[in-house]
Amino acid sequence: MSQSKREEPAEGDAAARPFLHVRLTSHRSLGPRGRGWLLGLFALVSAGVSAPFFVMGAWPVAGFFGLDVALLWWALRASARSERAYEEVTVTPLELALAQVDDSGGRRDWRFNPLWARLDRREDEEFGLLHLFVAHRGQRVEIARVLGPGEKADFAQALAAALAEARRGPTYNPL
Repeated sequence: MSQSKREEPAEGDAAARPFLHVRLTSHRSLGPRGRGWLLGLFALVSAGVSAPFFVMGAWPVAGFFGLDVALLWWALRASARSERAYEEVTVTPLELALAQVDDSGGRRDWRFNPLWARLDRREDEEFGLLHLFVAHRGQRVEIARVLGPGEKADFAQALAAALAEARRGPTYNPL
């Protein structure tokens, strides 16, 4: 879960100051450089293993090794593309704003009144929190899909606290 700050509103505009602003992205164990190294190493090993077969006249084996490299490249490319997807959750005293952006840039936005929004959870005894939904006026939106059960539980707790703070309303602090 990565968190980002939004530009702070003017001093007197406490109603627009977010209690929570989070951008949720999926965790990737390999960055672009790591994917390049993995593909290069895999191609080098495939070429080294397939070379004796090619020399002995079994050249189709080399083609299948090349096909393995191409399939790994395609899988790494699909994984890299999917890392562009994210979710944004913002809680202010006036609204709960959700945005889900898919890997191709398609965006879906929802805006809810934090006084009436509630969190629905689907938990498993063995695995923990599996699904988290925001429910408001008969509409349910699943959020935090990219998080694991433990991270999702931590996020649900932070979101519940932000919604509780939003229900109390903006507070005035002259200091």
